[in-house]
Amino acid sequence: MNPEIGKSVDAAGILTNYHDHGEGEAVLLIHGSGPGVSAWANWRINIPFLANDFRVLAPDMAGFGFTEIPDDYEYSMDAWVKHAIDFLDTLGIETCSVVGNSFGGALALALSIRYPQRINRTVLMGSVGVPFELTTGLDKVWGYTPSLENMRELMDFFAYDNSLITDDLVEMRYQAAARPGVQEKFSAMFPAPRQRWVEAMESTETAIRAIRQPTLIIHGRDDRVIPLDNAYKLLEWINYSELHVFGRCGHWTQIEHAASFNYLVNEFLMRGNS
Repeated sequence: MNPEIGKSVDAAGILTNYHDHGEGEAVLLIHGSGPGVSAWANWRINIPFLANDFRVLAPDMAGFGFTEIPDDYEYSMDAWVKHAIDFLDTLGIETCSVVGNSFGGALALALSIRYPQRINRTVLMGSVGVPFELTTGLDKVWGYTPSLENMRELMDFFAYDNSLITDDLVEMRYQAAARPGVQEKFSAMFPAPRQRWVEAMESTETAIRAIRQPTLIIHGRDDRVIPLDNAYKLLEWINYSELHVFGRCGHWTQIEHAASFNYLVNEFLMRGNS
């Protein structure tokens, strides 16, 4: 009865766990890259709201959550882009909008650039994908080693309001990251030195400037994992873009300001239907 486990589909050899709610235009939600993350853990507060107007698809990307991958799988932006497109193809989704969080923002950018005919609108939240210097927070995220103490320290980096970090939440995320095989996969993705993985997720300035999809950029002013400067850089480079910055907000915009986030994203996506 684990709510993180939804439906499953074979997307070109990757048995993909995903959530599928609502009807209408498809919206693909792509989670971040924290230890123990899954699509449901990332988007559980947002899926029910967005599903009132859209068909919401939230997969566990290769290497995360309950998606199963071959033992010899090689992690790269190319591989994650292929997984996302294979997933959409398997479900018969020709076009969709995409909402990407952090690592998922870099993937959403790459999808918008490489498959512009498939992506209607793009939302980038606390996004990677442009040049920046590795932060202490992101280094701790990617360098996580399993313990309750390390998980609590890590989650304190995510939230502006640490009262959100309850013992139950820490325990839940710790147990998710401690499932058999999860840490082995996670540690293989972003080994030190980790600045190279920031760079591996970048799209070029020229490619980003060529994006024509309407793009909403969302960031927490107090984000200690992904710098706010990323949002301003994206706003400058993407011609058809707008930016919303939440004060008193860390890297968890979709959780810390869930009601406002849901309304903002829903209204932006609805414009594509008007």
